[in-house]
Amino acid sequence: MARIAGVDVPTKKKVGIALRYIYGIGPTVATAIVDEAGIDPATLAGDLSETQVAAIREIIEEKYPVEGDLRRQVQSNIKLLKDLGSWRGMRHIRRLPIKGRTHSNGRTCKGRKRLAIAGKKAPPKG
Repeated sequence: MARIAGVDVPTKKKVGIALRYIYGIGPTVATAIVDEAGIDPATLAGDLSETQVAAIREIIEEKYPVEGDLRRQVQSNIKLLKDLGSWRGMRHIRRLPIKGRTHSNGRTCKGRKRLAIAGKKAPPKG
C-alpha cells in the first residue's frame, strides 16, 4: 500500500483515481500529477515502483497544499470571515447555507424541516 502525503492510497485503483483520496487533490490535479511524473494513467497504484511513488510525493510537496496544511488554511479563511463580520462569516456563525438559493434548499445545513404545531392556541386572558 503506497503512502502519499500521510494517506494510504488504495492499491487496486488506477493512479489517477487513487490520488483523489488525498484531501485537496481532485480529478484535474490528479491527472496533472500523473502526467508530470511520466506515469501511465492505466497503472494501478499497487504496481507503482518506489521511484514513481517518490516522484509523485515530490510533485505534491512542491506544488500543492494538501491534507493538514490545506485544512488549516481553509479554517483560517473561515475564521477571518467570521472576525470581519462579513455576510459569509455571519452565515458560518449561524450554521446556515453560505451560497445559493436558501429559502427552499440547504437542508444539509439547516437540518430537517420543522413542522408548525397545528391547532395550538394561546390560553385565553382573563
